[in-house]
Amino acid sequence: MIVTIIMATYNRAHFIAEMLRSIQKQSFSNWECLIIDDGGTDNTLEIITPILNDDSRFSYHSRTANYQKGLPGTRNYGLDLAKGEYIIFFDDDDIIHPDNLKIVVSVIKSNNADFCHYQKHSFQNIRPDMATTQIIVEGNINKDAIKKVITQEIGLASCTVLWTKECFANIRFNESLMYAEEWECYIRIISENFKGVIISNVLYYNRKHSNSNTAEFYTNSPIRRESYTEAILLVTQNLKEKRLLTAALKRYFITLSIEFTEYNLFEKILKILDLPTFEKIKWKLFYVTLPLRLYVYRIKKRGL
Repeated sequence: MIVTIIMATYNRAHFIAEMLRSIQKQSFSNWECLIIDDGGTDNTLEIITPILNDDSRFSYHSRTANYQKGLPGTRNYGLDLAKGEYIIFFDDDDIIHPDNLKIVVSVIKSNNADFCHYQKHSFQNIRPDMATTQIIVEGNINKDAIKKVITQEIGLASCTVLWTKECFANIRFNESLMYAEEWECYIRIISENFKGVIISNVLYYNRKHSNSNTAEFYTNSPIRRESYTEAILLVTQNLKEKRLLTAALKRYFITLSIEFTEYNLFEKILKILDLPTFEKIKWKLFYVTLPLRLYVYRIKKRGL
């Protein structure tokens, strides 16, 4: 089995069949798709049973009690079941380009890479155009580019990367996180010196709707916001241990912490950094004066 597709699902009976059909239309046919149900209560299994009976490459599994409820635990269960040489995560409410797997497997092989990152576009009701284009390699991702991944200048969304199975040999998603779990996990993979390739091709189409983790985060869900702060702390700790925590990244995390004062994120970051007294004072002054400097910057920007 060449590619293992891991699809977590939870009460998405109204969307999942369309996604499974788009997987069936892949020009690359050597794949298995593990559908991992996170304890849903709708009629998902009833909806997908005809597809399961018709195509043995699909299999349905209920998350066991050995894994925590949520995306991280559900995907970890899939990783432990996976038989493929490559791993990819698809969501249950989206659709994919028919040449997705064909292109990314080819790019990984031809570039001797550990993973390939491609692009995605959002849609709502109108099915997107899926024109085939020439493969365009934009660049590489490695430890030297980790700042771009952290700041999401390079946006490694959960469903826009094909990984070699070796990337997950000793790494799993943190099951305590309810948001930014893939961001934290993928940074750990890159910090272990796995190397990837970026292509500009759009091969994934994510459906925009209100019932999603991302939508909840941007409507200030306390659970999602707290999870993001925990992910920031985990990333900070990992980078410190790997000696990858540059001054620029310290500045980024401390600047970010101003948006999460209710969780005392700044103080928690300082504790992880364990800085000499002088440097600690310097960052405290930076943090205290940051709101004023940001205010002045916005005023000046509006005046231009």
